[in-house]
Amino acid sequence: MRVILASSNKGKIKEIQDILGVEAVPYKDILPDVVIKESGKSFKENALIKAKTIYDALNDPEAIVIADDSGISVPALGGEPGIYSARYVGKGASDKENLAKLIQKLKEKGITRTPAYYTAAIAIVGKDMEQTVHGWMWGEVIDEARGDKGFGYDPMFIPEGFEQTLGELEGSVKRRISHRSKALELAKIVLKRIG
Repeated sequence: MRVILASSNKGKIKEIQDILGVEAVPYKDILPDVVIKESGKSFKENALIKAKTIYDALNDPEAIVIADDSGISVPALGGEPGIYSARYVGKGASDKENLAKLIQKLKEKGITRTPAYYTAAIAIVGKDMEQTVHGWMWGEVIDEARGDKGFGYDPMFIPEGFEQTLGELEGSVKRRISHRSKALELAKIVLKRIG
C-alpha cells in the first residue's frame, strides 16, 4: 500500500506520520504542480476535496491518499476562523499572521478568555473507497500567545483540564489529547481494514 499525504504543512505531516506509524509521502514530492482548491463548506468536504484531487492526479489505483482539514472555532466570534483557519488573513498567510488576527479579533470584542474547540477531519481515499473520520479538542482561547511549541493557534489555546497553552505543553501531551490524534486513531482502524 502506497500512502500519500495531501498536505504540504510540515507540522501536520510530521504529526500524521508519527501517529499513523506509516511511511507516507507528501504529495508535493511527487506532484509539485497540483493545486488543491478548498471550496468545501465543512472540514469534511475540504478533506475529501484534497484527498480526491491528489488521488485522481496520481493515476495509481494502489495508492491510498490521506488528507486532513482542521482548524479552530471560537463560538464568541461566530465560529471564526473555522474552515478558514489556515487562511484567516488570506491565502499564503503565515501561522503567526493568522494567530495575530485571531488575538486581535478577541481584543476588539474585549474578550480575554473564551471557549473554543479544534476540529480535525481526516479523509482516506483509495480505489472504490472514501472514508472520513473526525476528532475534536475542547478548551479555551486567550488574547495572547504563550509558548513556542506546536504550530498554528497552539500558543493561544488552553485545552480543557490544563492551564498551559498547547504552545507551552510538551509535544507528547498534545499528541495524546489533540483533535488530530483522535481522528488519526480512528483512521488507523480504517487503514488496518483496507491494508
